[in-house]
Amino acid sequence: MRCPFCGSEDTQVKDSRPADDGASIRRRRSCPSCGARFTTFERVTLRELTVVKSDNRRVPFDREKLARSIRVALRKRPVDEDRVERIVNGIQRRLEAEGESEIASRAIGEMVMETLKELDPVAYVRFASVYRNFREAKDFQAFLGALGKSTDPDNG
Repeated sequence: MRCPFCGSEDTQVKDSRPADDGASIRRRRSCPSCGARFTTFERVTLRELTVVKSDNRRVPFDREKLARSIRVALRKRPVDEDRVERIVNGIQRRLEAEGESEIASRAIGEMVMETLKELDPVAYVRFASVYRNFREAKDFQAFLGALGKSTDPDNG
């Protein structure tokens, strides 16, 4: 592993431990050349995923982009960072386990919506407003009306 401070390729692992519910390994490293210490994470990847956007562009799956979008939806909500990491890990594992190397962005969005609907209704509506491209207040009203009907036990 190359030292991010001096560029030396001769770094040493000082400590290793599981992180993210065992989905990755956290390693503390040091560089004998400059004395700097830094942390790296190793994550198991079952397959390289490509996201197919709605305009048919293909881009590599970006785990951090997924995490950012979930964090934005959950901003100022009572959900801790560990929970966000578990959500992202779970979605990534589901995508990798499906056996397809190309995943429609719509499928990822639906997985996030499904997860947020169970976790936090405010985050669910926030994410939906961006994901479904709400443009006017009536878009929110229609979505919330449908949400109310799907959660009403008399309409089940």
